[in-house]
Amino acid sequence: MTNNTIFANAMVVLPNEAFLGSVTVQNGKITDIATGVHLPAGAIDCDGDILMPGLVELHTDNLERHIQPRPKVDWPHAAAIVAHDAELASVGITTVFDAMRVGSIPEGKARYQAYARDLSWELLDLRRKGALRISHYLHLRAEVCSQTLVAELNEFNAEDRVGIVSLMDHTPGQRQFRDTEKLAAYVMGKHSMSQADFDEHVARLRHLRDTYGDDHEAAAVTEARRFGAVLASHDDTTADHVATSASYGIGLAEFPTTLDAARACRDHGIKVMMGAPNLIRGGSHSGNVAARDLAECDLLDIVSSDYVPAALLASALMLGDVWGDLARGVTTVTQAPAEAAGLTDRGRIAPGARADLIRVAQVGGAPVVRGVWVQGNRVA
Repeated sequence: MTNNTIFANAMVVLPNEAFLGSVTVQNGKITDIATGVHLPAGAIDCDGDILMPGLVELHTDNLERHIQPRPKVDWPHAAAIVAHDAELASVGITTVFDAMRVGSIPEGKARYQAYARDLSWELLDLRRKGALRISHYLHLRAEVCSQTLVAELNEFNAEDRVGIVSLMDHTPGQRQFRDTEKLAAYVMGKHSMSQADFDEHVARLRHLRDTYGDDHEAAAVTEARRFGAVLASHDDTTADHVATSASYGIGLAEFPTTLDAARACRDHGIKVMMGAPNLIRGGSHSGNVAARDLAECDLLDIVSSDYVPAALLASALMLGDVWGDLARGVTTVTQAPAEAAGLTDRGRIAPGARADLIRVAQVGGAPVVRGVWVQGNRVA
């Protein structure tokens, strides 16, 4: 890339409209936007492809998948982080909040150990060394139903690029796991548990929630403020859950499980985020509210790829069709998540914004990423 680049003959997607035109980039910033199909000398001819802001991903488990590609396999972390980064770039994601669990249960058949502090050090070191293509922040998933949450949160500070802290409560019998039969099928299969093992596991989790839950929630809220991070809720199910979230100052609801919870979020001014796989598959794999139902009720603000990175772009175009508004669909994966995370320099095509851009064609109904630029530099 030169210091001055023009993307011409593109379907340019702004926050509120899309039109054939051009975008000029200089020194990593967008400097000009024009309508029309004129092709200046030296410009990149986008041949009518969509030109949109780079995607902003607030919640993805993809890094964990690279770290542990199979049960009990711990892949070399530096290689896993670089591969994760490259995969996200290839599907148009230019800013990611990498989700890492904090709060562990060190003992028992379904035990899980602390890992976030060490993994985040490795990720941030690779970032400092220029090994990563896109912009990375941390999303700490604070598991209140655990033993070690407070100690693990204390290991992070304001210099660690912690952008989001989400309150996670996976106590059996409520929120995402209110259907314990679905939980049993998942956990018993994953950990090769007997029914007796599962019953003991459920009893232990409920004991942990009763013993530590309230203190852990309060600690997570306090630590998020110390980091300067956005606070998010997770799997709100009832209006009471949402009211509690609002009392903490939460502005982002990840994956509310019911229509009532989503409506309560709207009443409290809390942005609703749903998973792209839910939208594309036509429903939740765990039996919760369908993302499309929320979209059709005007209750969907942001989309996350969750566990399928390529689903993020596809979901934006699908929502554009659902709403009959391409720009609105694109906003759910660009400007809306950027603003929810407190990032005002990206997520939109506008003069002065970061030149994080992606060029997309639609082939056979599927989005095909033709190019990805971060601050004007091509990365995929």
